[in-house]
Amino acid sequence: MRIGAHVSPADPLDEAAVRDADIVQFFLSNPQSWAKPTPRPDTASLLASDLAIVIHAPYLINVATTNNRVRVPSRGLLSAYAAAAHDIGALGVVVHGGHLPIEDDPAVGVENWRKTFEYAEREGGFATRLFIENTAGGKNAMTRNFDRFAQLWDAIGGFGPGVCIDTCHAHAAGEELGTVVDRITAITGRIDLIHANDSKDEFGSGRDRHDNLGNGRIAIQELCDVVAAADAPAIVETPGGPENQAADIALLRAFLASRSNMQGSNP
Repeated sequence: MRIGAHVSPADPLDEAAVRDADIVQFFLSNPQSWAKPTPRPDTASLLASDLAIVIHAPYLINVATTNNRVRVPSRGLLSAYAAAAHDIGALGVVVHGGHLPIEDDPAVGVENWRKTFEYAEREGGFATRLFIENTAGGKNAMTRNFDRFAQLWDAIGGFGPGVCIDTCHAHAAGEELGTVVDRITAITGRIDLIHANDSKDEFGSGRDRHDNLGNGRIAIQELCDVVAAADAPAIVETPGGPENQAADIALLRAFLASRSNMQGSNP
């Protein structure tokens, strides 16, 4: 199982080395702007490396919304990100499920997501797989609640997207971590990536504030159990820079090794 961290996009190979990470996630442009990614000068090095790469889409992207001034550019930027991610050999692009104004019917958000894939299909499809991520808050969010996630998946699952589950987001949304993997795989049949994050806030808070593993409100055993059960690459999006993230990565590796040894000693 590959374990790594969300890092600065300036030099992902160096960022991975100082954390002892074998997978990294990063943005390709300012995550708070509509700027499209530009070709990277380190493309050849990234393609030649054994390092696995995941790209995170900008936070502004919201293809579910009824606001045309946000939805339409979101579609274009998401396609541009998928193309740029493909060019550097990324496994996929993580994108939030998005949300609608509170007064709008969530079925419209589901339909807007379906149309996003349909429009992309007319141009040959997204260049790399999208990993739809669960979110922490929002009263009319598409993937905060797993029942809502299921409604979305019914509409878009046939287009072949992937799934990213964030442990902090699930905790904040009031979803029990002990059943997260079973519930999501029952809905989607897959988990492609785990964001392994502790939470600074209480269960069901709706607040998306990550903490280092074992330092927040999520029991470390419970969090590590999710990573093990998902059996997917894991990314820590935790604070404190390389030193703290390296410690989080080491903790996950130690837990998984211990779990494997215990299972091996119990035929």
